[in-house]
Amino acid sequence: MRALLARHDLAPRRAFGQNFVADPNTVRRIARLSGVGPGDAVVEIGAGLGSLTLALVETGARVVAVEVDRGLVPVLAEVLAGSGATVVAGDAAELDWDDVLAGARSWALVANLPYNVAAPLVLDLLRDVPAITSMLVMVQREVGERLAAPPGDPAHGIPSVLVAYHGRAEVVGRVPPSVFHPVPRVESVLVRIDRHATPPVDVPLAEIEPLVRAAFGQRRKMLRRSLAGRLDNAAFSAAEVDPTRRPETLRLEEWARLAASSSL
Repeated sequence: MRALLARHDLAPRRAFGQNFVADPNTVRRIARLSGVGPGDAVVEIGAGLGSLTLALVETGARVVAVEVDRGLVPVLAEVLAGSGATVVAGDAAELDWDDVLAGARSWALVANLPYNVAAPLVLDLLRDVPAITSMLVMVQREVGERLAAPPGDPAHGIPSVLVAYHGRAEVVGRVPPSVFHPVPRVESVLVRIDRHATPPVDVPLAEIEPLVRAAFGQRRKMLRRSLAGRLDNAAFSAAEVDPTRRPETLRLEEWARLAASSSL
């Protein structure tokens, strides 16, 4: 990997959060945990130098590799030449996903995501790109724990609730810093998210999210304090939620009942 970068006079760019996976066993493990195989369509965001891409190709899946760093795109194309993978140059936050994913009805996202954009990118894709029905993403450990944390867990917060609306999330593995180039100063985890066929509650997320953000914005306070002005005692009573609880203890169904009671 170092030789490949040197030959093209390139180096990992901090601005893009680039830490390339340099261990073949790790990328094959990620591919295996993703569960993809022949007949599946896979999109990878932040393909970098193509190590994970090649492992995904080995599964027999059809792979589209997205890379934002224009300097890396020709190197990635060189690495993937003859593999059958398709390279797309662009920022995942700005792509026309209907166009990128036009070739199949259902896609899996498998990616080593840059630490600085991982959580918002996952949430945006869950909200806006329903064609992606499963995800296996490698992210910073703290970010992964927040994405997957259940109610009552200290890491449970806004991302946890938003992810739970769209799908079921679970931390399925840990990845040591030593497998990356350059070596990061943080640990990574693998988070799997399987999208719900339909949301588990009947209340739209647009009605739930403002309450969640307001409550977690003052997460040390009881709900009756953090949601004052939004919900009164009658609304808490109608939702069957104790107003002395704190936001990290609520299940998605309880947030939905609070949102429904706020409109009564």
